[in-house]
Amino acid sequence: MINKTNKNKIRKKRHLRMRKNIVGTAQRPRLNVFRSSKHIYAQLIDDVTGTTLVSASTLDSELKDKISNGGNVEAAKLVGELVAKRAVEKGYASVVFDRGGYLYHGRIKALAEAAREAGLQF
Repeated sequence: MINKTNKNKIRKKRHLRMRKNIVGTAQRPRLNVFRSSKHIYAQLIDDVTGTTLVSASTLDSELKDKISNGGNVEAAKLVGELVAKRAVEKGYASVVFDRGGYLYHGRIKALAEAAREAGLQF
């Protein structure tokens, strides 16, 4: 039987395997996604300098009143739209998507599609 700790270890191994090939630059930053049971977080990262350029999550004050539960697909869509809006405002149109070792399904897919619709290209 696979428990939560084993699932997370497997996810982390998958993430490290993916990160060998994914690098964010100043021109094309990495859109990193982290998912917990109650919230979802997204941030644009420049790996060359090691800085976070833009971030959004279900804990942001702009989304707090719109979201009753931060761990569902609707919340992920709102976070995707918000991170894309902030990225486009700062002049980032093209990004590299880093799904964090999670399967491209459910909340991760909803966040990615909402970010694409809001103007990010990846």
